[in-house]
Amino acid sequence: MREKKYGYGIIFDMDNTLLQSVIDFTEMKRSVFELLVKDGLCAPNFDWHSYTASQLIEMARQSGKLKQETEARIWDAVTECEKQGMHGAQLEPYVPEVLAELYGDCHLVVLTNNACIAAQEALKETGIDHYFDYIVGREQMTALKPSASGVYYVLDHYPDVPAERWMFVGDSWIDGKAAKEGNIAFTAYKGNRNQMEKNEVYPVVYIEDMRELMDALIWRKEQV
Repeated sequence: MREKKYGYGIIFDMDNTLLQSVIDFTEMKRSVFELLVKDGLCAPNFDWHSYTASQLIEMARQSGKLKQETEARIWDAVTECEKQGMHGAQLEPYVPEVLAELYGDCHLVVLTNNACIAAQEALKETGIDHYFDYIVGREQMTALKPSASGVYYVLDHYPDVPAERWMFVGDSWIDGKAAKEGNIAFTAYKGNRNQMEKNEVYPVVYIEDMRELMDALIWRKEQV
């Protein structure tokens, strides 16, 4: 058995980073928006397309007018979209091989805006759940990504590994924003460079193949 070193940590987004998600995020946002409009928490002409579902929910929370029953209906709608999108999901190429190589050398954590139980089921179904020390879902966050709440939660869970020895790997600018706010390095996997820069996210590296993560990690280790 390989000796476990655990001097570094890697946080992975799940959808479209580890798994090839088919979650309809546009429909998810539409469902959230329509429920907010129905309860008078959002104007019917609000440009909801420019926001993530988590941002729409957070705006409603910040208004102080979001009723508990309304939020429960919103999360039911979100969870339904997640279940449909994760059922039968396939892995991104080379994910098992890369995780096997990293296993034992780094703390491996999943940080997703999805419900924790749904994430656990999807990772188990695809056969990679055993590689991860910890799976953090929205239940563990005080605010969803792009907030760094989940990043802080992970860092607090591993006080022996300083922030500069963590890397966040994700496909979306919201992952990059969470990493930036949490003061950890961000690697963009198949990331949209224009969207990243539009949201002031500047990854330490862009990769198109998960196998490139190994070189990115070696480079990062040389920087700290």
